[in-house]
Amino acid sequence: MALAQRLSLILLLGMLPSASLAADEPKAGKDQKPKEAPKEAKEPYSREIQPLFAKYCVQCHGGSKPKAHLALDSYKNEESILKNPEVLDKIQEKIRAREMPPKDKPQPNREELKLLSTWLDAKLAKLSQPSDQRDPGRVTIRRLNRVEYNNTIRDLVGIDFHGADDFPSDDVGYGFDNIGDVLSMAPILMEKYLDAAERIIAKAFQAPEIRQRILVQQSKEQTKVENARQILERFAFRAYRRPVKPDEVDRLVGLVTQAESQGDSFDKGIQLALQAVLVSPHFLFRIELDPRPRDEQAIHSINDFELASRLSYFMWSSMPDEALFDLARQNKLHEEKVLEDQVRRMLKDPKAHALVENFAGQWLELRSLKNASPDPELFPNFDEDLRSAMQRESELFFEALVREDRSILDFVDADFTFLNERLARHYGIPGVKGDQFQRVHLTGDQRGGILTQASILTVTSNPTRTSPVKRGKWILDNILGTPPPPPPPDVPVLKEGKELTGTLRQRMEQHRANPSCAVCHQRMDPLGFGFENFDAVGAWRTLDGKFPVDPAGVLPDGKSFKGPKELKAILKGKEEQFRRCLTEKLLTYALGRGLEFYDKASIEGISRKLAEKNNRFSALVIEIVKSDPFQKRRGKRG
Repeated sequence: MALAQRLSLILLLGMLPSASLAADEPKAGKDQKPKEAPKEAKEPYSREIQPLFAKYCVQCHGGSKPKAHLALDSYKNEESILKNPEVLDKIQEKIRAREMPPKDKPQPNREELKLLSTWLDAKLAKLSQPSDQRDPGRVTIRRLNRVEYNNTIRDLVGIDFHGADDFPSDDVGYGFDNIGDVLSMAPILMEKYLDAAERIIAKAFQAPEIRQRILVQQSKEQTKVENARQILERFAFRAYRRPVKPDEVDRLVGLVTQAESQGDSFDKGIQLALQAVLVSPHFLFRIELDPRPRDEQAIHSINDFELASRLSYFMWSSMPDEALFDLARQNKLHEEKVLEDQVRRMLKDPKAHALVENFAGQWLELRSLKNASPDPELFPNFDEDLRSAMQRESELFFEALVREDRSILDFVDADFTFLNERLARHYGIPGVKGDQFQRVHLTGDQRGGILTQASILTVTSNPTRTSPVKRGKWILDNILGTPPPPPPPDVPVLKEGKELTGTLRQRMEQHRANPSCAVCHQRMDPLGFGFENFDAVGAWRTLDGKFPVDPAGVLPDGKSFKGPKELKAILKGKEEQFRRCLTEKLLTYALGRGLEFYDKASIEGISRKLAEKNNRFSALVIEIVKSDPFQKRRGKRG
């Protein structure tokens, strides 16, 4: 493409949204202050709640160096603590999970627990706004990430062209790479977008069937300008994922006439205009514009075309299809029955595999498997074929839960998986032959659910040995939704030398003799040790070197187990925590922003509805897309 033409594209269409538009977008959740509770009498807090904090909590969560940076002794009255609803939410979470106080500390009796829980529930409910006033949040305008760009080009143009593979890597926020606040725009991307657009359109016009589809049926009675307008309006509508304005089409047609005036053919002019569409911010960014001036703005529903894009990029990581566009044109997509039918249709579509690759790949940390490097001398059976098989098992398992609309509790434990001969041999499961994966019914106590799949067990291990800490932290992060705080900066890593001796469990017990380590390790370590029967690449074992494996443990809530089967049963019994955790993960991914305190009521509502619908995966997706955070947005503050 000539330099003059490239400059024309940038000047006519704009490479980026205007500076004012980008600057006006607040970071997710940072501009919204929790609604301050009305002042109430201080006596109930002072008389009943503060003494409980003093009796059971302040010893650790007080003073100049409070654990987890939570100083409960700093809240002298009810007014002060109500200004920090996140603190109340965290206390409620710990008490609900029976993680606090630690089991080796004095415990509140049943009446005290009931008093504290009732008070917390009442205050959090009062701090939550009524449903019609609840803040749905505001998603920063965000560019398509690399996966979304490739998929959108596939569905828009009709070619499988992975132009974004050459783009800079996408940043990750809140565990995912589709978060608007971190999808920055590196200067090099401008040139990358121009190069990709030129190559994409050139390749499309080399394929006769694609060229014919783009050019549509041209009428001999129409002028070239009229033909160009028809072609470009149709293409831009799909590319911008909304109706295009006449002046937007005029600028595109202007590129065609300009090219012809310089001696290029009509086809070349159309190609130049199509390239302009592919470098427009309306294609590269998902922009939801507020329909009224900011000083009139409050909470409003997004329009049907914006909802269509939210649905498609949530489940397909790509643009809407014709069915979604048609419903959006008819303003029917917001209708509850229509919306539910579309979710079920979309989950059955092959494009829903994007949920496996992008949501599951990041939630389960499967993308980290490519970087795992088990020591070849200690684990000589690990090779690239086994790595690939590990990944494929987890992807097929997740896909089966979606396709068959199974209970989300099957993630924790299930009686089936998918194996080929290589992975079955690694697991010690007979009767599986060939390279093709097949569904296998599981028997015995060793396998079942994602926690015993080699992919998860490998990414949560060190190159030379298992890591109960990593495995325990992974469960807290991704199953129970109660991640531990970062370790103190002055705490050393576990040494392998003479200082610490014995089994891994004994060495870790010596390591966490440091009081700074003990608080978090008593939550992580028992969970991790419950899976010590699996080595660093997920193979079953009964010995760790010359020492017998001890997979027993006691959780902070006092529940004990003797191995992975009993531990999984305990975790499956914590279904309320898992429901809430998975709801938070999937809602974060669906919205493309981090969750804030004002999202709590929506999370609780989705989780409650999910329980009523037997924990079916489709119910989770349906309740998310019906929620206020998904269907509404907050306007800019004046």
